[in-house]
Amino acid sequence: MEVFERMKKDRCNPSTETYTLMINLYGKARQPQMAQKMFNAMKSEECKPNICTFTALINAFAREGLCHKAEQVFEELQVSGIEPDVYVYNALMEAYSRAGFPYGATEIFSLMQHMGCEPDRPSYNILVDAFGRAGLHADAEATFEELKQRGMEPTMKSYMLLLSAYAKSGNIPKCESIMNQMHKLGLKPDIFALNSMLNAYGRAGRLDKMEEVLNLMDKGPYWPDISTYNILINIYGRAGFFDRMEELFESVGKKGLKANVVTWTSRISAYSRKKQYKRCLDIFEQMVDAGCYPDGSTAKVLLAACSSDEQVVQVTTIVRSMHKETQTLLSV
Repeated sequence: MEVFERMKKDRCNPSTETYTLMINLYGKARQPQMAQKMFNAMKSEECKPNICTFTALINAFAREGLCHKAEQVFEELQVSGIEPDVYVYNALMEAYSRAGFPYGATEIFSLMQHMGCEPDRPSYNILVDAFGRAGLHADAEATFEELKQRGMEPTMKSYMLLLSAYAKSGNIPKCESIMNQMHKLGLKPDIFALNSMLNAYGRAGRLDKMEEVLNLMDKGPYWPDISTYNILINIYGRAGFFDRMEELFESVGKKGLKANVVTWTSRISAYSRKKQYKRCLDIFEQMVDAGCYPDGSTAKVLLAACSSDEQVVQVTTIVRSMHKETQTLLSV
């Protein structure tokens, strides 16, 4: 960003490629508004965006599930006379997938085929993920099978996405079957696969099997990450095993990991279910002191812990003040 600003200050006009790079960077940094601002600045400088520029901006919105914004960019691309390619369609499908609209992703997939653009392996992977996210595991598997029927070899990611779909439904036999298929094909499970199995066993109440997977991960080469601990803390918290949950929370720092908003919120949620209001506020203060700002989910679990109007007012006041503080920091 400093180099970009220096270019403008020195009256060196950024090229289409430079603007596209900046839009990509903002997208990967999960700042779609800044990506849009850069796109608008590009047009005001009469620098013409190309297909890569449009794809970068659609991807920026796709990462946040902002499908309507992504759709607007897609329409602008078409108006400009550029013909969408498979990367553009895939980016738009991803937007609908992350927004939780699998059939929106399916419509884009059909449109792509209708327009004579052949879907590739990532296209099918995005559809598998879209159905999996929505809990439509049968549709996810049907898409996975169609991928194979089209003569495309499923990748590790393809199997991971299908595994994740069944893990969310707690279908242990299916998850274990997929893991066996991967083993036969010589595909070694990565951290994503192991986390999916943790989640599946946890949802099914198989805490013993969950601990077995954790012990396996502790031996490497795929070490537990923060997502691993988020799953474990959430599962043990829901099951009411607070001592084990707190033990795992303490392990996060010891393992050189940093608790994120999901970690903290999962921990608060456990006590919220038991209406332990004071404990929830104590953890919330620890969270803020650790430099982790709450999100909408944090506010919901804090409100769920309330058992009086006075407590609701207190939580609402705290959350609003936090929101104002965050907005002030973002505007600086």
